[in-house]
Amino acid sequence: MIQTIFYENGKATMALGIPEIQAVVGSGNGLLWVNLNNPDQDELDQILHHTFKFHPLAIEDCQSTGFQTAKVDDYRDYLFIIAHNLIMQEGNGAMETDELNIFLGANYIVTSHHSQYMRPVEAIWHRLNKDERLTSRGSDFLCHAILDALVDDYMPLIDTMDEEIEYLEDRVLQKPDPATLERILDLKHSTLTLRRLISPQREMMNILSRDDFPQIREGSKIYFRDIYDHLVRIQDLSESVRDIVSGTLDIYLSATSNRLNEVMKALTIVSTLFLPLTFFAGVYGMNFVIFPEIHWQYGYLYVWVLFVLISIGMIWFFKRKGWI
Repeated sequence: MIQTIFYENGKATMALGIPEIQAVVGSGNGLLWVNLNNPDQDELDQILHHTFKFHPLAIEDCQSTGFQTAKVDDYRDYLFIIAHNLIMQEGNGAMETDELNIFLGANYIVTSHHSQYMRPVEAIWHRLNKDERLTSRGSDFLCHAILDALVDDYMPLIDTMDEEIEYLEDRVLQKPDPATLERILDLKHSTLTLRRLISPQREMMNILSRDDFPQIREGSKIYFRDIYDHLVRIQDLSESVRDIVSGTLDIYLSATSNRLNEVMKALTIVSTLFLPLTFFAGVYGMNFVIFPEIHWQYGYLYVWVLFVLISIGMIWFFKRKGWI
């Protein structure tokens, strides 16, 4: 789906046609935003190739559905930016990545993503008529607003992971079952996903805030620097979460190992108690004709008393040694 909106002199015009878009780009006036929401191949060709005539390599990146590292490419007349949105699945808490492609020109911005709904883009789109800064400070400020909304969505995910880890730490000590282990491993994979995404995006923001691009005015660089600072903080928090997850996994393995040791200890004690009892039962169960205690009136009672005394004596010995 193609969404277009054009602002000039405080007036908004929506649903622009191809000739109107080309006229706006050629004039260099106003602010144009074209959003490609889950576009098909015809829409990509129509907007990116025929209308804006972007570089084939950038168009190829927009068409790709595989994972691509965050980056910024300078094509002189425009910048091509790849960023990533994070989505946490309900239930298992696994993280999915959603790629956002941005073309930043002098008076226009083109966004493209393959998902039906990307919250940061939709949030900024609905804020256009409410926040005058988004439409009056140029395309670079609008680009900053989109990237800032995208990065701000990382913090709730990290907070959710932090709360989940606290719950799992208590669960590990109380009941270290396989479901807990599966959730810990899901969180571990999520922290690896965060690490894979945040580091390249931090470098990308550093480039946007420091390098000299004609599409980004000197006064706007500080806003990209602010996003960079947020990513540095988020990366530190994600590393902390990753360490806690690794520690929780170690606690789980130790707890299960201790639990297994306790079970083996109980089984070993029971087996040790029955070892001498089995010996005496085997001795008196032999089929010899001449056996002193066989015809004794109290032989059966004698054997049971012997069994009880041996058991009590062994339990006392184990306790004295601190084994039970």
